[in-house]
Amino acid sequence: MRHAHRAARTALALQADGPGLSWGWRGRTVSGPVIDRGRPLWLRVACAPKGADGGVFWSGAREAQAALTAGIPRPHLHAVHDWTDPAWSYRAELSARAPSALAASSVPGVQTAFAFRPDPRWWADLRSTLGILGRVATDRITIRQSYLDRAMPHFLGEPIGTTVQAWTTAHGDLHAANLAGPALCLLDWEGWGRAPVGYDAATFYAHSLLTPPLAARIRQVFTDELETDTGRFAELVAITELLHTTTRGDNFALASPLRARAEHLLGRRVPEREPNFAQRGGAL
Repeated sequence: MRHAHRAARTALALQADGPGLSWGWRGRTVSGPVIDRGRPLWLRVACAPKGADGGVFWSGAREAQAALTAGIPRPHLHAVHDWTDPAWSYRAELSARAPSALAASSVPGVQTAFAFRPDPRWWADLRSTLGILGRVATDRITIRQSYLDRAMPHFLGEPIGTTVQAWTTAHGDLHAANLAGPALCLLDWEGWGRAPVGYDAATFYAHSLLTPPLAARIRQVFTDELETDTGRFAELVAITELLHTTTRGDNFALASPLRARAEHLLGRRVPEREPNFAQRGGAL
């Protein structure tokens, strides 16, 4: 991936702006600051096995650039460059740099304070932005009903309702590492699309369970979304997805608070599940 990042810089006539690179989930993406004819920009390179690209995550940034309005603060996408080698496909995305600091440098939860102090305007802007996004028409799908039908009973036990009653358009991966401030900016648009109503607020909350003051603030800001039947269902969806990740080697620290939250919502115990659910037909 380091070689791919260098190859993309060469193809797009860019200069590296410092030695540091930022790595995405399991090294599937690598990003770093670059200079384009004096302009400070950001270059992100994603990889996928050759022949397996083209899905919702592959096209997210380009489709967000085309579909989303200026009222949704995000880095502008300047250029896309694709290439392949015998085994892999690569996509390089050249974007503006975030105009402000990341809320946190890692996922899932923010176990310390935000890197900046979100003020009431930041929270209001986040609510407003998610409201605008929710009205965007798209055929992109962040989470499928068929996945919920399999995964929710597996990770939450039964009885459990799995049918989405109301859909909206969501960012799809809302957590502190994809938020910037003090001027609000939403990053990482690869997974945006249709999701249950309340999904973004529920995802942000679930990711923040290790930081109770932040979790409490999220519930305060999004009370009218989360303290409803659709909001509680969205929480169970977000919990299911994150519990799924714990069976694949990620987010272990969140497993216990996620199960505790699910048990609070359901009023019963939930099972502890073994690894490799994806290998038994439970992949997203």
